[in-house]
Amino acid sequence: MTQIPPTIDAVQELLAGQSYVCGRALATVVFLALKLGRPLFLEGEAGVGKTEIAKALAQGLGRRLIRLQCYEGLDAASAVYEWNFAEQMIAIRTAEAAGGADRDVLKAELFTEDYLIERPLLQAMRPQVEGPPVLLIDELDRTDEPFEAFLLEALSDFQVTIPELGTVKAPAPPIVILTSNRTREVHDALKRRCLYHWVDYPSFEREMEIVRARAPEASEALSREIVAFVQKLRTEDLFKKPGVAETIDWAKCLLALDVIALSPEVIADTLGAILKYQDDIQKIEGSEARRILNEVRSGLATV
Repeated sequence: MTQIPPTIDAVQELLAGQSYVCGRALATVVFLALKLGRPLFLEGEAGVGKTEIAKALAQGLGRRLIRLQCYEGLDAASAVYEWNFAEQMIAIRTAEAAGGADRDVLKAELFTEDYLIERPLLQAMRPQVEGPPVLLIDELDRTDEPFEAFLLEALSDFQVTIPELGTVKAPAPPIVILTSNRTREVHDALKRRCLYHWVDYPSFEREMEIVRARAPEASEALSREIVAFVQKLRTEDLFKKPGVAETIDWAKCLLALDVIALSPEVIADTLGAILKYQDDIQKIEGSEARRILNEVRSGLATV
């Protein structure tokens, strides 16, 4: 287990060791979240690296990563625990077959740790050999307000309640990271319990650093064309702008095809790596791709 980084620079070094390129502002809020034991709430467009920072932290600190993937209709029971009904029914049938089972005794035996299925929030409250885990509550904006209200207790006191067993409190607060793609606004009461940071699309220089870290086999010239092209795409009128994740995917696809330089034909063949909607692909392929590529090369030539 690695100790919590003592400085902002140490946070950047820790993340860089996991190939996560982190700007000073983001490193600062991560440092404060670790130092103060506060949850960290990250908002931003999909694919800008919000989820990856939790993974990088867990790997860098040698902690367990526990991920709660949010979805519409997620409730507290699904996020905390459930009872293993199949095993409980087998125990009931076995007791009945043996005959003379005391109902109260049987009930007490059925609702014990042996039949408990732990979900992410309860897992995060348990003591871990490596130290407090990294709890990633991913895409919180997909849930509804009742689930947010439930999280207030969990994130305020780092405890959850199981009616049959009582309250489970974390021996040490987990490292909590919440993410949102801002498809809806998350309630202020939850945000107030967190440190907040908006994760934006990176600058050209920062995205180049990311490509160098994640796709080091790509030549400098190809990397510059890839990043410049994707950054230009983000200025176009698209339904879904490509994120950093798509930039990395595209670079790896082009390397797999042994591409040494972009061309309209190569772009047309691989647009599915960076654009995920057919309307966007139809808008960019052909003459538009050629126009953007020419603008990219003209811009790079003047740098």
